[in-house]
Amino acid sequence: QVQLVESGGGLVQPGGSLRLSCVVSGFTLDYYPLGWFRQAPGKEREEISCISSDEHGTTYYTESVKGRFTISRDNPKNTVYLQMNSLKPEDAAVYYCAAGLGYYCTGHGSMGSPDYWGKGTPVTVFS
Repeated sequence: QVQLVESGGGLVQPGGSLRLSCVVSGFTLDYYPLGWFRQAPGKEREEISCISSDEHGTTYYTESVKGRFTISRDNPKNTVYLQMNSLKPEDAAVYYCAAGLGYYCTGHGSMGSPDYWGKGTPVTVFS
């Protein structure tokens, strides 16, 4: 019954923008941090961003996307977004959202592991 569904991926030119969405069901988003991960062919899955469940909405970004990507959440809609600007070819990957009660987000990164994962949405950056 717990489900995370990503959308918004697609083909974009270098320097372009996309907004990814992650709609969650089966639990209330208010109490769950949310992380965005990505995996490119031949590479390991990496965490690129997370947002805490507290009122401050503490966020973290990995260095390679800092200043270009923005994570946000809309709890009444049970939706988390990832706004991606100034996209580079190296950003091409399948992007996943993930959540879990034992998963925490701080300004320095996450702790624990997500319990629930989406199936991913692909992002291609190509001219």
